[in-house]
Amino acid sequence: MSLAPAIPPEELDRLTDDIIAALKTVYDPEIPADIYELGLIYRVEIDDDRNVTIDMTLTAPGCPVAGEMPGWVENAVSTVPGVQAVRVNLVFDPPWDQSRMSDEARVALDMW
Repeated sequence: MSLAPAIPPEELDRLTDDIIAALKTVYDPEIPADIYELGLIYRVEIDDDRNVTIDMTLTAPGCPVAGEMPGWVENAVSTVPGVQAVRVNLVFDPPWDQSRMSDEARVALDMW
């Protein structure tokens, strides 16, 4: 006998879409593209209690907003209806490079 998932698939899809939309409202102040399109988000995990854990990186470890950006991400995602708590982990492995950027970010930054 299997147990039904704590979060129905449709709700999980909505949460995921809303979290991505929230992530796209956070911009690197030095680059005119959002952190999601830049490829700075490595992992988003939603547990059965609707707690969200995000692994993210920065374009460079010495980024001037290194201390602030995780808070911006936490604040943005915590506004998503249904999300209980948000934890943001700053990671530098693997290091970020331009290959992680989406086509949208490449167009915005004219990096082809």
